[in-house]
Amino acid sequence: MTDGDELEARTVGPEPTEANDRPTAPERLPVDAVETFLRCPRRYEFAHVQGLEGTDVDDRPLEDRVALLRTAICDALRGVGPEPGERALLEAATDRLEALWADYDERFHSLTQRRHERRVLEATLEAYVDAVGVEHAAGIARLNDELDADGALIGPELPLSSRISIPDETHGTSDAVSIDAAVDYCYADGSSIVGVRFVPTLRSLGLLRYRTDWEGAVAEAFTDHFDPDADAFEPSFVGALFETSVVLDGLRDRCERLGLEDRTCRYVQIPLAERSQTSVNWVRETVETSLEPIDLTKPYIDHHTYGMTHEHRNRTVDDRLERRVASLAAGDVDPTDRWDEISSEVCPDCEYAVCCGDYVAAEVRFDG
Repeated sequence: MTDGDELEARTVGPEPTEANDRPTAPERLPVDAVETFLRCPRRYEFAHVQGLEGTDVDDRPLEDRVALLRTAICDALRGVGPEPGERALLEAATDRLEALWADYDERFHSLTQRRHERRVLEATLEAYVDAVGVEHAAGIARLNDELDADGALIGPELPLSSRISIPDETHGTSDAVSIDAAVDYCYADGSSIVGVRFVPTLRSLGLLRYRTDWEGAVAEAFTDHFDPDADAFEPSFVGALFETSVVLDGLRDRCERLGLEDRTCRYVQIPLAERSQTSVNWVRETVETSLEPIDLTKPYIDHHTYGMTHEHRNRTVDDRLERRVASLAAGDVDPTDRWDEISSEVCPDCEYAVCCGDYVAAEVRFDG
């Protein structure tokens, strides 16, 4: 059995029987499974219970190129000295990208397009180094010195997890589910340990891109998503807050194991493919871009909770996450209560629509 098979075996519980009339809660779930469940429970069932793999051919090349940048940056951070200058860090990242690009087999329309996309990636590396690269490399060096970690907190795909207990009052038991997430590296910033995740874009964050406080618009939008009487359906926005909760809890757990219990934890996303920030001079064949990292801790943190615990937590988000994981673990995949929103906003682009009974039943109707 491969590692993937083993994970699937642990993730998908046995079918309920007369002796055991409820499905066994999965032991582990990726955080994107929770976001998929928010988007559509049936979509979650197809993707994460039945194990059907959906393919979005439009997004795959973009994700593959981000993966190249993610690897190049992390390898450069691991390989440079404790106080690299911009030039040294950029050269290390560019050299690593060159090696990865030589084996990159995406089918481009022409050699001209391939050269252009290479220039876009190189410009993104320059933007990263200019915006935060040297600062983050110094923070990694401080953390390595303090822990004698020797690069152990550099990924890519550094795993984190948050363990969520699911009480069952009927059976008098409690299941625990680990929600898995990842960051690409961690660095020290004052009294905080910061987890950094490279993502393609920040478009799905919605309000989280423009607000720095939980209180007010963010809290209202989050609450409205779960209010059946409110005209709101924001699964990506809510999913990002859930992901932030999981990452911060995973970072706290990692800090405790490393003897850093006194540190607060933060979560930062850096978009590597925001084409709206990119300008191209086709005559000179040059590309310029910029990066705008976002600290998701700021709109996530509930300052009332922080005032009592001195930890970056949000009880409202954490409670809702627990309830959604409980529903998911119980096998509640009926989309009826949000079908109007799901059918109009999710179904049109869903790769599972062709085999979804709810979608087919809604589309195929007979008069009379």
